[in-house]
Amino acid sequence: MTNAHGAGENGKRSGGGKALMNWGPAILFGVILPFVTYGMLTDHGVSQVNALLLITLWPAVETLLHLAIRRRVDEFGMMMLALMLLGALSAVAYNSTELMFIKESAITGLLGLAFLGSLAMRRPAMFYLGRKFGTDGTPEGVARWNGLWEYPGFRRVQYLMTSVWGAGFLLEAAIRVVLTYVLPTKAMVLVNNFFPLVVVAALVAWTTVMGKRGRARSAAAQAARAAAGTAEAVPVARSMA
Repeated sequence: MTNAHGAGENGKRSGGGKALMNWGPAILFGVILPFVTYGMLTDHGVSQVNALLLITLWPAVETLLHLAIRRRVDEFGMMMLALMLLGALSAVAYNSTELMFIKESAITGLLGLAFLGSLAMRRPAMFYLGRKFGTDGTPEGVARWNGLWEYPGFRRVQYLMTSVWGAGFLLEAAIRVVLTYVLPTKAMVLVNNFFPLVVVAALVAWTTVMGKRGRARSAAAQAARAAAGTAEAVPVARSMA
């Protein structure tokens, strides 16, 4: 019991360490440092628009560090960098801080609409995301994932997940647009960088729970089929004897 308890505690610590490694840099370079830097710049006379442009350097630093340390591109960091740069350049072009935040919210909203629009396609968006992140990328793994589409329960889960992610992105975009006109720019810098992380983390956690439940139901169904096959085979064996 002691060993099992210790293994469980070690597993929790290991999982917590992995979560910190994954989310720590994103929060530091995408939320904390931009917020602190924006306050320092504006306190020293830098205009709000120019400050918004300058703080986009932090996600760029994170992306370069990730590439140098892990020798691969951080897709999430690249996405955050692209969104911040697009919004900042828009703010500079139109000399409007509100436009930066609305531009980023519009992109998030379009992403949500794309998810919901994929419900009308042959397979929804989450099916393809699941195939990318839920398989090892080998032809066998991809073929296994594609084969799951034959099961009605699997199809229902993919449609449900796509609907929830699409609605989540739309709701996030709407909330951020409203807050743009309610909060001061400095507070909106924090909200604009932190709120998307919270939404994505919540969606990922919900998706993970749904995936575990789906695998549990699948395992139970396979066990039931195996038990039924064994039960049918016993009378046949006895009659042959």
